[in-house]
Amino acid sequence: MPSADIFRRWGYLAADLDPLGRLAPLRRADLDAALAEAERSEAAAGWRRAYCGPIGAEFMHLPHPERSRFIAAAMETLPPAPDRRRILERLAATELFERFLHTRYVGTKRYSLEGAAALIPLLDAVLDAAAGHGAEIILIGMSHRGRLNVLAQVVGVPPSILFADFEDIAPESVMGSGDLRYHVGATGTYRAPSGGELHIHLVSNPSHLEAVDPVMMGRARARQERLAAAGAGAAAGRMDEARVRVVPVLLHGDAALAGQGIAAETLNLSQIPGFSVGGTVHVVVDNLIGFTTEPKSLHSSRFASDVAKRLDIPILHVNGFEPEAAARAGRMALDYRAAFGTDVVVDLIGYRRYGHSEVDDPTTSQPLLYAKIQGLPMLWRSYAQRLGASGEEIAALERDVNDRLRSELDQARAMTRLPPLRTPPEDWKAYVGGRYDPALEVDTAVPAARLLEIARRIATAPDGFHVHPKVRRGLEQRLEMGEGRRPVDFGMAEALAFGALLLDGVPVRLSGQDSRRGTFNQRHAVLIDTETGAEFYPLAQAGGGRARFAIYDTPLSEAAPLGFEYGYSRDYPEALVVWEAQFGDFANGAQVIIDQCLAAGEDRWGLLSGLALLLPHGYEGQGAEHSSARPERFLDLAARDNIQVCQPSTAAQYFHLLRRQALRRWRKPLVVLTPKGMLRAPAAASPVADLAAGRFRAVIDDADIEEPSRVLLCSGKIAHELRAERARLGDARTAIVRLEQLYPFPERDMKEALEPRTGRCEILWVQEEPRNMGALDYLRPRLQALLGGRGVATVTRPESASPATGSHKAHVLEQSALLAFAFRTRS
Repeated sequence: MPSADIFRRWGYLAADLDPLGRLAPLRRADLDAALAEAERSEAAAGWRRAYCGPIGAEFMHLPHPERSRFIAAAMETLPPAPDRRRILERLAATELFERFLHTRYVGTKRYSLEGAAALIPLLDAVLDAAAGHGAEIILIGMSHRGRLNVLAQVVGVPPSILFADFEDIAPESVMGSGDLRYHVGATGTYRAPSGGELHIHLVSNPSHLEAVDPVMMGRARARQERLAAAGAGAAAGRMDEARVRVVPVLLHGDAALAGQGIAAETLNLSQIPGFSVGGTVHVVVDNLIGFTTEPKSLHSSRFASDVAKRLDIPILHVNGFEPEAAARAGRMALDYRAAFGTDVVVDLIGYRRYGHSEVDDPTTSQPLLYAKIQGLPMLWRSYAQRLGASGEEIAALERDVNDRLRSELDQARAMTRLPPLRTPPEDWKAYVGGRYDPALEVDTAVPAARLLEIARRIATAPDGFHVHPKVRRGLEQRLEMGEGRRPVDFGMAEALAFGALLLDGVPVRLSGQDSRRGTFNQRHAVLIDTETGAEFYPLAQAGGGRARFAIYDTPLSEAAPLGFEYGYSRDYPEALVVWEAQFGDFANGAQVIIDQCLAAGEDRWGLLSGLALLLPHGYEGQGAEHSSARPERFLDLAARDNIQVCQPSTAAQYFHLLRRQALRRWRKPLVVLTPKGMLRAPAAASPVADLAAGRFRAVIDDADIEEPSRVLLCSGKIAHELRAERARLGDARTAIVRLEQLYPFPERDMKEALEPRTGRCEILWVQEEPRNMGALDYLRPRLQALLGGRGVATVTRPESASPATGSHKAHVLEQSALLAFAFRTRS
């Protein structure tokens, strides 16, 4: 193999990447021979300089020759001289900012960027190149390492605001809420050195370091689709243009990128329909350490960035001691993204001057490493010396930066409140959060004539389109439902809700594993021609082109798809955005997104979301993993009207609930415990007239029993089984009241249902879940308060460590026992 090809393929293994010598060159016989040749041949020496210097490029694995040639040309071409004065000033501002904080707020966590300060010139190059390609909006997702510097140097937040946060000037404003200074998001304007302005959005992120990855991608996709919808020309062309105008950038820590599965899940979304964003620029702030753990315990491969090799994308490793090389790598990355619309990774290898945070002492776990680090000069000083700056010039620059910082600190100490770090998008002005207000309720009924119109469109395929016989029969039945000749089941109720929203101009987006067909064969939102494989979207036709209907099958993962949809809902508030779990408890795999974003996002960051979660729930003998959506977990997270948890027992209720979520100005995440076996059950079906009138009812009273001696309170599928058992027994004294909205608890509606009966009735709560699960612990104190302190009897499965039995026969016995206990004679 010619030496040029050897260096192109393997040169990065011998590149000068680690300022502290921790990455020894990896030996290969062919590379060793090429390196030896470089000692004798000027041509080979040129290849060595190109590929074994401060940038090491992994790109010869790409299956696309034109992409490999692009990187080769960039590596082998001497770049234009950078603006070295700007690089020096940016480095000085970055490191002296950190040192200023270090001396004034001793022992306070800030997750310093010292040791990786070349990140700022790198980001400068990315953003400047993006502006040159026509970008307007940059979304940045990152964890806490260097976040304060990115806020100050890139987003443009005045240091005085950051200092005021350190001074903790207004603690009463965030009692019980708010977040740490290195978690909050911000917006700002970045003025590119070569001209043009970029709107910067730094996305809020919790300490779950990579949780922001899919959220930021979802936000970028929403921004791109919004721009595309407003543009002119063909849809594909509009989206291509939008991807130029909105650029996502993700900053990772090396340990987190290699170790956290959500990062790999997010990379997997890169080129998947419905989730691609035209490429993300990934920058690894690579300190070759995680907390106190060294790389040998962090990842099994040479580089943390090797996780990105699952994609056909280039990876550029760069020495963090070489700011000009960092800037060059950043520009190469953005240019590659602009050329090919894919992800690209820049692995910036530096070090961490202090411990994981500034309160840690790293010398206890890495004494030799930190003995070296303590002797290293600040990068801006060593770079200034390389440029030939005099001692007087260096001192003047330091004095100028510190004078500005002292002035900013004086401003901070004069503040009486913290100014906001971000400006809310115009799109959110029509929506509100906070506590629930009944005045925000809306009419969700749809006239019967419009429902029939939607049903006809849904049930009609194009001429010559070959519909599967089973699916065709389902479409015929749906038409009968719209005509009132057959009760409306859950699948049709959902389709009618979506269709009516689309006709009202409300976009609808739904994603999940196998969601296009539906886990239970209930949706068929996409028809597949049995002879050609062509696809047809009936709901797109039903909406008449007034709004976009999008439905996507996702990869077999939960955290990244849910995070993506949460992010999408953040930047498209007027749309109904829905994520569906294949089975309800599969949401367990996305618990970080649920805990940190959906449940706490409003309290922590003041961020609203109208995302809806569809979580199939119900005990039907399918085992531990296919029974419970774990409602108790969502109810444990419920406070201050932060989320909605509902379990509609009929198709009409589901219809009105979906429409309420989209049409109401009150924007809160919605958790829907959806049925499985009850999807098509006659007991859960509704006459079409119930969709044409009324609205979602949080509590459904029992009008069939006028003078009960017993009231069974319940939610979901068990209500229908209780009604069937009551009919079997001929019981005329037991009322069954359905709680359709678990949270926010509908106190007034429940009081109206129970108050006339409290003096003479036995009140029981009946649930399918074990006693230590389900809604029992959440509901019991609320029900007892409504009943004036009176106890509430309960009927549940026994306490259990597992949600359900794996035996179908045992399930039948348990369910029979539940029903028997519910109708037992009062002792």
